[in-house]
Amino acid sequence: MDEHNNLLMKTVGDEKTATDSKIYSYGKIINAFAAKLLPDEAKRLSDEEGVISVFESRWRKLLTTRSWDFLGMPKGLKKRNKIIESNIIVGLLDTGVWPKSPSFNDKGFGPPPAKWKGKCVKGANFTGCNNKVIGARYYQLDKSAPIMEEPTPVDTEGHGTHTASTAAGVPVRGTSLYGIAKGTARGGVPSARIAMYKVCWSYGCSDIDLLAAFDDAIHDGVDMISLSIGGASREFFHDPIAIGAFHAMRKGILTSCAGGNQGPSIGTIQNASPWVLTVAATSIDRQFTSIIKLGDGTITSGNGINTFTMKKMYPFTSGAHASNLTGNDYGNASACGYGTLGKDKVKGKIVYCLGDQGQDYTINTLGGAGTIMAVGEPTDYYFLTLTPATTVVRSKIGNKLDRYINSTKNPRAVIYKSRTVRMVAPFVASFSSRGPDLNLSPHILKPDISAPGLNILAAYTKLASITGDPNDKRYSAFNFMSGTSMACPHAAAAAAYVKSFHPDWSPAAIKSALMTTATPMKIRDKHGELSSGSGQINPVAAVHPGLIYDANQSSYISFLCKEGYNSTSIGLLIGDKQKYNCSSFRPAARGADGLNYPSMFMHLKTTQSRISAVFYRTLTFVGYGHSLFKAKVTSPKGLSITVIPKTMKFWKTHQKKSFKVLVKGSVKNGTEILSATLAWSNKGHTVMSPIVVFKQQSLL
Repeated sequence: MDEHNNLLMKTVGDEKTATDSKIYSYGKIINAFAAKLLPDEAKRLSDEEGVISVFESRWRKLLTTRSWDFLGMPKGLKKRNKIIESNIIVGLLDTGVWPKSPSFNDKGFGPPPAKWKGKCVKGANFTGCNNKVIGARYYQLDKSAPIMEEPTPVDTEGHGTHTASTAAGVPVRGTSLYGIAKGTARGGVPSARIAMYKVCWSYGCSDIDLLAAFDDAIHDGVDMISLSIGGASREFFHDPIAIGAFHAMRKGILTSCAGGNQGPSIGTIQNASPWVLTVAATSIDRQFTSIIKLGDGTITSGNGINTFTMKKMYPFTSGAHASNLTGNDYGNASACGYGTLGKDKVKGKIVYCLGDQGQDYTINTLGGAGTIMAVGEPTDYYFLTLTPATTVVRSKIGNKLDRYINSTKNPRAVIYKSRTVRMVAPFVASFSSRGPDLNLSPHILKPDISAPGLNILAAYTKLASITGDPNDKRYSAFNFMSGTSMACPHAAAAAAYVKSFHPDWSPAAIKSALMTTATPMKIRDKHGELSSGSGQINPVAAVHPGLIYDANQSSYISFLCKEGYNSTSIGLLIGDKQKYNCSSFRPAARGADGLNYPSMFMHLKTTQSRISAVFYRTLTFVGYGHSLFKAKVTSPKGLSITVIPKTMKFWKTHQKKSFKVLVKGSVKNGTEILSATLAWSNKGHTVMSPIVVFKQQSLL
């Protein structure tokens, strides 16, 4: 684009150098470009009139079958609008797709929707798309990558295939991972179409590629974007995910983002801009255990996903007993640290190790038969291992196994293949990042919502082993993965499901419907809504929420003005010729957060204890006929919440009514979180909003 070339030429002072330095121009929806610049050149460019921001491209990371049944969407769900659903296109920015997966069979699908403007780019191991996977592109614009992998939209990692099938895979009967978790694998909107934008490679995901993919996806005509990628928080105008999602919102596209895998510490949430749906990871009601049988007949069990079948007992030892006395003086033999064990003492034996930091690799390398790993606290997520393995809690089972090894002349054991057992759910996964983000969104409760992300079975690529280790000979069409990466496409599919019934709803309306109908956590951790957001998605209930908290571009502009962003920056972000003056922009943001958000959040600094806040909200009636809604508040001691008015009567669909919430009280010393709930109810609906007060005292 001439505008971009002129800016670069003014910056570097030479036409040829400017041409050589430019990497890419984004021009379909987003007005931006990528270029190689020295620090002083970047500074000069940022000072140019008309430039909103200049930021360094960074590398980001991925945030890595029964789940839909658990969410109340069984295979035979009759409440589907299949014709409209088949016109919905879910765009995923990920590691590519394995098109030969049975989850992407296009039998019975008609041609792509007429609105589709995208492409299907061919490459190695990728011969083309079909009527299910209708689009596939790849991006390698950032040449600073440590290696340049073969250019192709095919998935060599498994992550993109997994997320795509979770969102919109067709039903596939008899799926499992080597017989574990047998059932029918399917996506939340199995009739929808898939468009894959490969922005992630083995070394990460570049900001340059991310923004290009957003630009294409919005232009191509996707209806929903699922983005299971994260990174450190940055200002909205320096964050390609926030920028891309903002432009998607302007075009009526909701972006579902993984909230991050840095939990359980608070203040670790990622992708916290208010126009995205930020998703935490929860469990479903199953876990996997392996029976352990000892030579003396004792039977116990451990957790984990063990695909191997042991047909006999093996000698049983521990890392301490298998220590390599001639090795270098480093590492911890009890933890089976690399280089600390003797091959002659491990080969053909099951080894008991302290910790779960990849001991299976060490034991497998030394020819061991298997490993039992002991941890200090129970773990809720499992890694696939290279050798028969399971994990136990040291204080409950591990110490007993250790005593058996030490007190028995010829200790023996066997680890049986994993089986599925039921458990109480949902609860937020330990790894799921917790809010708040006091740097980026200090007045917004994040995450917004929770969805299954723990030990999820979905489609996988045949170009990688199930562990990703090149020495692993196990390949499968389906595999387990855990992460907010897995939760994100669940939420995107739930949003697409709601959209299939309400094609005219805004991204904020769909987001509100999901948040206000969410299912509370059955097991609630100490961080409450800072872990789970409004609760776990309930897609069927979200189709008819009764009331919604809507927002549009003007709402977010007012919010940005209130947050201190200047008029010039906002205007340049939006990219149109209209001038925005924050001092006179209407409607002006009001209240503690300045946004018509489905949840309410305020934080107190370490030295503060007094609570005083006002939240202004507007509800839109999306039911039928006349309806009277009454407000009910549930709050803890020390928190006084008043709703004005306490009742609202609606006479017609799309009618709007406003109210305000007064929050007063005080926080006692040592109290970190106060959680309350506002519910607007009529005979058929309960519209829930969490109200959270957080006192900053232990934020890391």
